[in-house]
Amino acid sequence: MRFLAAACLALACLAADAKALRWSSQGDYLTADPHGQNEGINNLINDEIYERLVMRGKKLELVPGLATSWEMVAPTRWRFHLRKGVVFHDGTPFTADDVVYSIERAQLPTSNFKVFAGPLGKARKVDDFTVDFETPVPTPVLVENAALVNIMSRAWCEKNGAQRPQDFKAGEETFSSRNANGTGPFMLAKREAEVATVLRKNPRWWGRFEGNVDEVVYRPIKSDATRMAALLTGELDLVLDPPLQDIARLRAGSAIRIVEGPENRVIFLVMDQSRDELKYSSVKGKNPLKDLRVRQAFYMAIDIEAIRRQVMRGQALPTGAMIPSVARSFPDLEPRLLPFDVARAKKLMGEAGYPDGFELGFLCPNNRYVNDERICTAIAGMLAKIGVRVNLTAIPRAQFFQKVDQFDISMHLYGWGGATTDPGFTLTPVIHSPDGKGKGDFNSGRYRDDALDSLIDTVEHEMDPAKRLALMHEAFRRVRENVYTIPLHRQIIPWAVRSGVQALHRADNVLEATWVRIE
Repeated sequence: MRFLAAACLALACLAADAKALRWSSQGDYLTADPHGQNEGINNLINDEIYERLVMRGKKLELVPGLATSWEMVAPTRWRFHLRKGVVFHDGTPFTADDVVYSIERAQLPTSNFKVFAGPLGKARKVDDFTVDFETPVPTPVLVENAALVNIMSRAWCEKNGAQRPQDFKAGEETFSSRNANGTGPFMLAKREAEVATVLRKNPRWWGRFEGNVDEVVYRPIKSDATRMAALLTGELDLVLDPPLQDIARLRAGSAIRIVEGPENRVIFLVMDQSRDELKYSSVKGKNPLKDLRVRQAFYMAIDIEAIRRQVMRGQALPTGAMIPSVARSFPDLEPRLLPFDVARAKKLMGEAGYPDGFELGFLCPNNRYVNDERICTAIAGMLAKIGVRVNLTAIPRAQFFQKVDQFDISMHLYGWGGATTDPGFTLTPVIHSPDGKGKGDFNSGRYRDDALDSLIDTVEHEMDPAKRLALMHEAFRRVRENVYTIPLHRQIIPWAVRSGVQALHRADNVLEATWVRIE
């Protein structure tokens, strides 16, 4: 009895010391397959479970992860030295076999990460803790690509029939979309769609917990009022996306702190420039969005400053560039290309043969970007002034990204960014025309410009930094002048954090639970 009482007391103390980080945002965790869907919240949660060879530090610098070091041993060969003593959550040792397997898996057609895994080339095992990456041509950002692909257990995937990434766009459900087995600091304990995802501390993690979080509970809460009420009553510790209209009031109080900073993400409009007949439009037999004058008219009809001031309540940095990080942008591309001018926009519509405008489908997420549905509603009203009758469809993230991946759009709102600030990581996935192998996987406007593709292909292999920078500048200038997209702004991201919770706000909007300390 004495032993039992002591054991119970020890468990009680353990429970008292354990800290659960309870946080929320609008949208749900979409899939546990780390190669299944490249989306912000999804990556944030999966990156607590799975790890990469190279990771990011507190200032987005590259730091060792599952690889302790790396070097270029030849112009087309990089060598990575792997961390020893690492085990997956099921106890399986981590070796070079898992790295080779994971890179090959991420390069498969259903992977949403093949645009990053492809440039890693052929992964070859040198020994149990050394892997070489061999590429056909020199690759200046190979290490950055290695920081974008999560590593899975080969044995676990083969045992559970998870050899192929989930086909997210087709709505496929797989073992790996519902279960997880990584090497990361937290283990997936529960995933209940639209209710909660629970992660528990991995006691065998190789890294160091700087904070004191033992459990992470993520709750998707669509309603702004409900989400903020849960924070104010202490049911939540952190809200990743507080409503902008609440920020001033929260700043004035003492119970909640606002932690904020610019995010490496550009918000922009995508227009279908591929189909011969525009889908969801009143125009039959042709696609008006292929006409540069129509795209220019759309651009000139949108009051980006009004969106910043009224919709975003100042929490946005308007831009004319398709570059997520202002620090890595080009000053001459920052101002908007065309002025806000409704009269000139109407004239352009007439010159293009649409003096009375036309109907247009407009797809928008309602729980992904800051005030996304409100942005789309404002844009619909602005386009109405030039005769464009917008049929707005605002839907949750899961359905939105499926429709975008299926190219079931005529125009939609989009965002691109993350930890990688190199502009080349926008050019290849988002700007290049789709090639079926990863390039252009996120070019949902499906425009094709051979000269632009040639510039981007050269950027991927140019090892001279000055020449590479000049090529990127030329490519982004060409995108801008042809209005292939309409850039709007970069988000300023505020987090609402309960008093007594210390969390580091990083420019990629990632909440790293191992750094969180709760009093």
